[in-house]
Amino acid sequence: MQTSVTFKNLDPSDTLKSYVSDKLDRFDKFLDNPAEANVVLSVEKFRHIAEVHILGDRLKINGKEETNDMYSAIDMVLDKLEKQIKKSKQKIRERRGGNKIRVADIMAEGEMPPTEETEDAARQVKVKNIEYKPMDVEEAVMQLDLVNNNFLVFTNARTDRVNVLYRRKDGHYGLIQPSI
Repeated sequence: MQTSVTFKNLDPSDTLKSYVSDKLDRFDKFLDNPAEANVVLSVEKFRHIAEVHILGDRLKINGKEETNDMYSAIDMVLDKLEKQIKKSKQKIRERRGGNKIRVADIMAEGEMPPTEETEDAARQVKVKNIEYKPMDVEEAVMQLDLVNNNFLVFTNARTDRVNVLYRRKDGHYGLIQPSI
């Protein structure tokens, strides 16, 4: 993460700069793309103020904290920013999946609406809710080998999309993934 530290009414300190940059580096795991952080550290009478502005990865997040100690102000503002980043990333994930029509939601009551074909055949649809977790395709192959199912639904860790890995009749594997 690109970090610029500005000091107001305070002597520039390399230890404070390195402390801030080390703490900001932990946010890289939450951000997909490189981000830019502008940090302003200032002192007004007895108040130590830390302001952080993070731009990048479709995010614009600001935070400000005042305490009697500069290090605690930095820690508190970074904790506040971490919560904001997690919350906004969760909103983005919910929006991505929110526009799609989910089959499980439509058939939540267990039966399809009656049509001529379903009335004649008296078919019922069994609904099974599954939980899927993010993993690589290689890990999904290992998981499929461990279970006795013919398919495995998982979130691809690289693309963050739902994929289906299935066992073919010839003994090899097939992968179904969205095309967009």
